[in-house]
Amino acid sequence: MGVEERGAAIESGLERALARVGIERPSGFTRLTGGATMESWRFSAGGEDFVLRRAPSAAMMEGRAIGHDIEAAAIRAVHAVGVLAPEIVVELEEADGLGTGFVMRALPGTPDPRTILGDNSGDAEGRALGGQLARELAGIHNIDPGSLPTGLPTLDPAEGVAGLRTQYEEAGGNRPIVALALRWLIDNLPGPTEPALIHGDYRLGNVLVAGTQLTGVLDWELAHLGDPHEDLAYACLTVWRFARIDRPAAGLASLDDWFAAYESAGGRRVDRARFHWWLVYRTCWWALGCWRMGRTWREGADRTVERAIISRRTSEQELDLLLLLEGEAPEEERTKPLPASSPPPPPTGEATAGELATAISEWLATVKDRMEGHDRFQHAVARNALGIIARDYAAQVIATDEQLARALLEGERTLAEPGLLARLRRTTLDKLGVDMPKYPALAVARRKWTGED
Repeated sequence: MGVEERGAAIESGLERALARVGIERPSGFTRLTGGATMESWRFSAGGEDFVLRRAPSAAMMEGRAIGHDIEAAAIRAVHAVGVLAPEIVVELEEADGLGTGFVMRALPGTPDPRTILGDNSGDAEGRALGGQLARELAGIHNIDPGSLPTGLPTLDPAEGVAGLRTQYEEAGGNRPIVALALRWLIDNLPGPTEPALIHGDYRLGNVLVAGTQLTGVLDWELAHLGDPHEDLAYACLTVWRFARIDRPAAGLASLDDWFAAYESAGGRRVDRARFHWWLVYRTCWWALGCWRMGRTWREGADRTVERAIISRRTSEQELDLLLLLEGEAPEEERTKPLPASSPPPPPTGEATAGELATAISEWLATVKDRMEGHDRFQHAVARNALGIIARDYAAQVIATDEQLARALLEGERTLAEPGLLARLRRTTLDKLGVDMPKYPALAVARRKWTGED
């Protein structure tokens, strides 16, 4: 079903919802790209622009710590005290037939990270916008918990790691680098701290920026109470720096500038050891989140191409985890050369599965201009998937090792073992070269570990 057909399918239900608050009939539906778990639609009504955020089915809400009712209440609460969150105008009801969700007034600006980074590419502009993001985050963390809705969960580090371990074991328990990270998190748990409101997904892609000005904070579905270092670290994950991995703070500024802006706005004093722990935690969390997408697609809860392709981004986070944790290895292991890759012989005769994928991808390129809106986005995702198939068939990299993973998780083997770090580095480079060869950190790691460009 295309964008126009899907827009027409939800129009009647949305009209009922808007009528409850005196807003006239909606029109001009556009499916917004992005959003790994929710649908977002922009539309107009009464001369204003709005955004519908919804989960079309109950299955899409499974496993979420909060429902849309609590999320909406939290957004209303933070909006009321001046946080740049959108204004919610109405919440969906069962009779609307649209699933669960709510309608918000549209805010100015773009969430597109590449546009934001392009408009703030200079050092001064990057520091300035990074400072705005840090100051807004300090304001969020300083909100009185008593003004927030009941039902927001509290994330205790030990319980969080236990949850990650359960997810890991349910997913197969056979990825050594994730196991290594889980062991490190268990061995280095931070002490207790006074909980604050945590956005939970504070990063480029979930904020709106108009030129050089922060204009909105979106996507509060992971809001909870916990350690402010979690939000500070999550914005700095390598994956959320996009093409500017040389600027650790959201691809915009240095960590020194990030911390200074946050503290000067009334945020708590930053503990760099806690920050590093949460950096490892949220990288591991996102690795498992990506990994779980494959199961979500396989079980039929969401059969979009995007869902399936995100599962292959696990290897991005494995690379990042290894970069974060390799300092635990002895010096002689960190300087050891990597073993060589062993690619299979080139194909001959009939077309291989990888070559068929390439052929389909090349044909899809010829029909790109016929696509628009979200279909165009999915077209790009489909071509990416075909590229993975082609590279996977050619390289045949095996990144799973249940026995090694179990030993690392139990602490029976460590990075002090001769040759283990070099082996993990080689496998990680080869696997990511198959899954996401344009991931910016891949080139950085390849130069660092092999001296190659």
